[in-house]
Amino acid sequence: MHTAWDVWAQTSSQRAAAAAVGLERTTLTKWFAADGGVRPRQGRSAGNGKRLSFEDRCAIEAGLAVGESQASIARRIGFSPATISREVVRGRLSSGRYSAKRAQMVAVENGRRPKPVKLGENRRLRVRVEEDLDKKYSPEQIAGRLRRDFPDEPEMWVHHNTIYEALYVQTRGALRADLAKNLRTGRIRRRPRRPDGSEERRGKIPDMLMISSRPVEVTDRAVPGHWEGDLVTGKLNQSAVGTLVERTTGYLLLLHLPPGDHGTVAVTEALIARMAQLPAQLRRSVTWDQGKEMAAHEKVTDALCALGADFAVYFCDPHSPWQRPTNENTNGLLRQYLPKGTDLSIHSAEDLAWIEQEINDRPRKRLNYARPSEAIQDLLLR
Repeated sequence: MHTAWDVWAQTSSQRAAAAAVGLERTTLTKWFAADGGVRPRQGRSAGNGKRLSFEDRCAIEAGLAVGESQASIARRIGFSPATISREVVRGRLSSGRYSAKRAQMVAVENGRRPKPVKLGENRRLRVRVEEDLDKKYSPEQIAGRLRRDFPDEPEMWVHHNTIYEALYVQTRGALRADLAKNLRTGRIRRRPRRPDGSEERRGKIPDMLMISSRPVEVTDRAVPGHWEGDLVTGKLNQSAVGTLVERTTGYLLLLHLPPGDHGTVAVTEALIARMAQLPAQLRRSVTWDQGKEMAAHEKVTDALCALGADFAVYFCDPHSPWQRPTNENTNGLLRQYLPKGTDLSIHSAEDLAWIEQEINDRPRKRLNYARPSEAIQDLLLR
């Protein structure tokens, strides 16, 4: 299960997590829901590469004994200076000297499970937290306000993650589960923290396969059939044209969308229809940004996989257009035909077909000045 949690945190995709451990997605969803979306605690184990081992603590003690700085020790044993600073404070003897043996004993004691739940033991704190949740304060606001209102009473302090756990995992806390509805998200289980540390999740598309999980063959352009997609929008974003560019050849396909409609349904239908016309060897994946027009990406995947070849939709990281370089470059060329600030709905499907041909017949330096139309034809003749 630890592998499943790792993959979910990395990709935000339960589909990918299920595939990593060989389970049905519905089974994994039930397991995650049973844990409230909070990763089960694993306790403390020395030498796992993430926590200080006894050998690390001995190295700290030896370094301090000869006057080595904490920053130098941190670099030498591969931990952050903040970690070493906290460790030295925890492992000090009454004389002020750091002791590896004492620090190890403290770490073992602190890591014992199960531990008493603060919100369960302190009724006064629990009542205050529940009152603030009823006022729709966020857990972070509650935790911050408690330290402000009770600066000299640490027993009235609580970390915001403790509040979340008490709401999402009833075995870890004493807060009423119904209070979760007062959170801004109204979510009944927690989503995993992302590796980049960013926590903004409003408008997130569910079960995305992130670009980080894309096969190497896509990145190095060694295998054709992997595309990059986007929308080119018109005046006031009231009209749009879909663009698809094949990564190996730079070949362009344009998606004609209904006038004034470039939402999820229109884009999904146009994408499926256009890619279904391609031969199987040119229909492997598409990489898109996180626009809501791709909210039905699973429908796209299912429809194209049903045609007899594996297909996947990958998503770029937020605000990272450079992760679709071929598409971004081609969109720049398109602006010669579809200028910014104009109404793109005036262009018919026939107009777009003509623009496609114009751009696909342009020689490209990356192709040693071959045309994308020639490059893709060579692939089909192999």
